[in-house]
This record gives sequence, structure tokens and C-alpha cells, in this order.
Amino acid sequence: ALFGNYANMGATMPREGLVYQCLILEIVLTFILMFVILNVATGAKEKGITAGIAIGGVIALEATFAGPISGASMNPARSLGPAVASLNFTAFWIYLVGPALGALLAVPAWRIIRLAKRDP
Repeated sequence: ALFGNYANMGATMPREGLVYQCLILEIVLTFILMFVILNVATGAKEKGITAGIAIGGVIALEATFAGPISGASMNPARSLGPAVASLNFTAFWIYLVGPALGALLAVPAWRIIRLAKRDP
């Protein structure tokens, strides 16, 4: 094999022994990312360039701090491609379930806060 036994083609993998912690981390990371996206990039008053800066900043911070622990995927498609290329689906479920739950939790939280802002 060209890459030996060490190639994972960039597949996101949890650190050894931290499977459930990585699941929770992926949920929290995706929640934060989706919450920021919903706040800066939706509605009639989209924030333009500041939306990109806010979203990019969140991704950079999350990747910096959570990347060494869980891979900081935040996106099932980002994890699917390398998993298919390397045929390594070890703990892949984390990167499907975590982002889905994080996004599903972010939407009602955003709606509750948005409604609270409207009603004085």
C-alpha cells in the first residue's frame, strides 16, 4: 500500500478512549456554529461581510481548540469523504449524530432567543 497502515486520508477520528466525550463535543461545536450562523446570516438584515468574519472566526476557534480532541468536524459531509476514501468508518457515527443533534438543538434555542428579543 502506498501509505502503509497509517493513512486515514484526513478522516476525523476521536482521540483514544474519548468516544462519548467527542460526541458531546461535536454536539456543542455544531450547536455554537449553527447558532452563530442563524444570528448573523438570516432575516432581512443580513450582516454582510461581518457574517463571514463571525462564522469563519467560530470555525477557526472551534478547530483550534477541539480539533486535537474530536477532529472538530461540525459537518457530516466533511467526515464522509475521507471516511469513504480511506474505507475507515471507525466511530463515524459520532460525526453523523453529533452535528445533526447540535443543529437540531440550535434552531429552537435561536427561535426562543429571537422571540424574547421581539417581546419586551
